[in-house]
Amino acid sequence: MADEKLTFTIDTGNGETSDVVIKLRPDLAPGHVERISSLAKDGFYDGVVFHRVIPGFMAQGGDPTGTGMGGSDLPDLKAEFNSEPHVRGTCSMARTQVPDSANSQFFICFGDTPFLDGQYTVWGQVESGMDQVDALPKGEPPANPGKIVKATIS
Repeated sequence: MADEKLTFTIDTGNGETSDVVIKLRPDLAPGHVERISSLAKDGFYDGVVFHRVIPGFMAQGGDPTGTGMGGSDLPDLKAEFNSEPHVRGTCSMARTQVPDSANSQFFICFGDTPFLDGQYTVWGQVESGMDQVDALPKGEPPANPGKIVKATIS
């Protein structure tokens, strides 16, 4: 698996160039990459909205309830904090104040957010389609949230 390039692709439904392609980083967070991959393969993320989109900070999704309070039925993950910086396009797991509480929610950084470094598990980096992330409706929650039409792993 180390030589394979794994990607998590989010179709935002915004036309021909609607895909956000994320390079998965199992070298940084194997458990989190496995969780994201498994959930995507099971169709868990399909139709899920980005429920928290803060300009200049991040876009958060992965909650099937769309409230920011939900997750999958799987047990929470043990934190895999790493030294990868939170910069534009970084994909990291959302969690509560408890370090080992990440489940299915994730966020994509709009810009450099060094105050998150070492506190959240980085599991990927946007390779293309950051313009689609930038275009997501803003709000907590957005009045008409953007969504993941289909998520795939390749």
